[in-house]
Amino acid sequence: MAKSADENELQRRLDLFPLTNIVIANMVGAGIFTSSGLLMQDLRNPWLMLALWAVGGIIALCGALCYGEVGAAIPRAGGEYTFLSKLFSPRLGFLSGWLSFFAGFSAPIALSAIGCIEYLTRAYPGLLQVGLMDADLEASLLKKLYAIAVIAAFTLIHLRGIVFGTKVQNVLTVMKVGLIVALIVFGLASGKGNTAHLSYDSFEFSYDGWKAIGLSLMWIMFAYSGWNAAAYIGSEIKNPARNLPLSLFLGTGIVILLYVAFNFFYVYAVPPEEMKGVISIAGLAAERVFGPSFGVVISVLISFALFSSLSAFIILGPRVYYSMAKDGCFFRFAARVHPVYMVPDRSILLQGVAASALVLLGTFDQILTYMGFSLGIFPILVVVGLFKLRRSGASPYRMPGYPLVPLVYIGFGIGILVLAFQERPLVSSIALATTALGIPVYSIFKSRYKPT
Repeated sequence: MAKSADENELQRRLDLFPLTNIVIANMVGAGIFTSSGLLMQDLRNPWLMLALWAVGGIIALCGALCYGEVGAAIPRAGGEYTFLSKLFSPRLGFLSGWLSFFAGFSAPIALSAIGCIEYLTRAYPGLLQVGLMDADLEASLLKKLYAIAVIAAFTLIHLRGIVFGTKVQNVLTVMKVGLIVALIVFGLASGKGNTAHLSYDSFEFSYDGWKAIGLSLMWIMFAYSGWNAAAYIGSEIKNPARNLPLSLFLGTGIVILLYVAFNFFYVYAVPPEEMKGVISIAGLAAERVFGPSFGVVISVLISFALFSSLSAFIILGPRVYYSMAKDGCFFRFAARVHPVYMVPDRSILLQGVAASALVLLGTFDQILTYMGFSLGIFPILVVVGLFKLRRSGASPYRMPGYPLVPLVYIGFGIGILVLAFQERPLVSSIALATTALGIPVYSIFKSRYKPT
């Protein structure tokens, strides 16, 4: 029997609170828990690092304000794919969705799962000792298998429906934000750190220095990525003209405050020289302030906190593939909506497989560097499209600060990409090549599939 239109459409079920939680959960993830030690290695100056975290937050907030207006005018699932398809051309929209499949969602899911296992095995190294093969090889293999198991578990959770999935999401988000706030408040109140750690090596604003700043901001923008999260589920938002922009603004604003304060706690707890290159920086900071035993507890809690980020990415990504498939720009099976749970179940499964493959094939550093450049490209084009949207008079909601806010985002976004490309040309070129590969792929999909 043929399905009615309603049986294969996403339903508007989400209001402001779960939307804001999705934004916060999507932003607060592996980046804030893993990147500050790497940043300190290049910047060597705590004040500069803190300033860049604030600058990155302002850039993200500008982007969120812009996406709020675009998303209110185009309240459909799909994020950049839908926006660019409507504002410019379906081909450009497809390229953003194509890149999102690899770098926008599957890669962050893989990174969150790997980060979760890194913190968990920091607390319990015995999990990596089975004794069946060489110790190093065994530890590496077990980390990958554990990470894939986490991806599989949350994929199954979100196959049960977005209402059930967001209930799990709300609990995890509240736990994660509560953990960060507790570490900041009790860590700074303990008196066991030292504000003298802020007085450290000077930074030279030379050409090489500016390239380091550009690369650092690219990493920081990865930590802030997710400021546009609610725009990916526009088809499932109640009163999108109000709730979509407000959730982006509230979620991003809360995360800026958390990030700057959390990085101050890192510097307060750990001398900058000892921060350099440390991935599990939050566990090290907790250990220095509260003692080794409490450091183990915090590492376990952070491991579980990263579940929230992984969960949020699993919610959002399949809505992009669902929209692409409905337009005949992706595998037809990705457009299927489960008749009972009303989620794009096959898109969710496809994403779980892709993320698991990335865990098997790449390391944390390889995935992160590739992803950071990739995620900076298409949001700039969406913000450029805001000017076109304004001229058409189709905006039901008008953001404050126009046109300065979008110009700030575009200017910083282009500058970061240029400087990062000069600092890491090979990996940046791979990201551009992935995008270019989407051009012939688009033609193949359009020749084989018709819109549904």
